[in-house]
Amino acid sequence: MPTTAPHALSDVTASDSTLRRFLHGLPGVDAVGLEARAASLGTRSIKTTAKAFAIDLAISMVDLTTLEGADTPGKVRALGAKAVRPDPTDRSAPATAAVCVYPDMVATAKEAVAGSTVKVASVATAFPAGRAPISVKLADVREAVAAGADEIDMVIDRGAFLAGNYMKVYDEITAVKEACGTDARLKVIFETGELSTYDNIRRASWLGMLAGAEFIKTSTGKVAVNATPANTLLMLEAVRDFRAQTGIQVGVKPAGGIRTSKDAIKFLVLVNETAGEDWLDNHWFRFGASSLLNDLLLQRQKLATGRYSGPDYVTVD
Repeated sequence: MPTTAPHALSDVTASDSTLRRFLHGLPGVDAVGLEARAASLGTRSIKTTAKAFAIDLAISMVDLTTLEGADTPGKVRALGAKAVRPDPTDRSAPATAAVCVYPDMVATAKEAVAGSTVKVASVATAFPAGRAPISVKLADVREAVAAGADEIDMVIDRGAFLAGNYMKVYDEITAVKEACGTDARLKVIFETGELSTYDNIRRASWLGMLAGAEFIKTSTGKVAVNATPANTLLMLEAVRDFRAQTGIQVGVKPAGGIRTSKDAIKFLVLVNETAGEDWLDNHWFRFGASSLLNDLLLQRQKLATGRYSGPDYVTVD
């Protein structure tokens, strides 16, 4: 079985029983308290200068995403160009963190962002359902990495997790991490909308981190309930507490349903107030989004000029 580097909690994954005991021994989540705190933090007022900084920071954290069956090389090249220079009229606008595509589009995306700081992320492991044999999932990962993917976004086997087969999920994550080698960072997607309870989201967060995830991610963006302030707050608490116990820092990526600058800024407040300033960097926090970038650019232009630009100011992806 693939293993991860030893840390203070390595012994809890020694067997199925120790792993189960640890995950079910985590404190239960106070749903009312969690949602109330997330809502309260979302009401924080942001001054104009701080808002300008937050918008640029949010732009730099976007994983600009296209994950459709109708994706074409031309669409991916256009997405890559937009990621590198989000606002062609303003060179001061930061590049996004990454473009996220299916494995067969990695080479095209890599060419489109060549010479820039923009990473290429690829979904893998039979995204979005994850219903495939492990051999197929690993082949999916290896092909994406071989094509040049800097990051792999994998989905967990939600059926196994919900059935309580935690060690199967752990083994798959460690196997995928091994397939990533040293060339790609691993993001682990839980599909929080299918996990039913906050307790399950907390358990999944710790399970992913114990298995070596370098990012934990809320959602695929393909189900009815995706990233919410409450589930993201819960995951931020998990990475904060995991670092306190192991010394290992893990990133967080809310994905799906974050469409406006106002939403993005609320999430940045969650990061700052929960995990802390160490996570206010695109190496540790990302937004999985497609339409969010356009609103960030429109709001950025409004702050700079005092007026909104016309509807053709940003491209329609």
